[in-house]
Amino acid sequence: MKFAVIPLLAIITFSTHAFAEQSSAETASEESVKQLMYKTGAGELGIQAMNQMLPALKNIIPDAPEAFWNDYMAKFNPEALVELTVPIYQKYLTEEEVQALNAFYDTPAGKKLIKVQPFIMQESMMAGQQWGQAVAQDVMTKYQMQNQ
Repeated sequence: MKFAVIPLLAIITFSTHAFAEQSSAETASEESVKQLMYKTGAGELGIQAMNQMLPALKNIIPDAPEAFWNDYMAKFNPEALVELTVPIYQKYLTEEEVQALNAFYDTPAGKKLIKVQPFIMQESMMAGQQWGQAVAQDVMTKYQMQNQ
């Protein structure tokens, strides 16, 4: 029993130290977080998300004319999404970390990552769907074999 307490104390000590270290670091400024978000195309992602949600929204209000949707999209402000997510970035990243990320995204490698990341995400999602289907098929096959 005495030996079981030692790992628990070690975990508490290290986690308290890690928390103290994080809380003593400077919180990322709104300006530097916004810089990061603009560099990585957060606003454009908001527009893409709205375009993906639009068919579902049209199903909710099927009587709305196309002019309504065109007008709504023309007035859509992706800045609202940026404003909404700044505090989330600030919660998890320090000013030093955001500055380092901003510096990275100014490098050729960072700029390339920004350019290709939408394609990586799209292909990764497709690969994940295929993987999930294969896992589901494997589970069903094994279950059926066991219950024959």
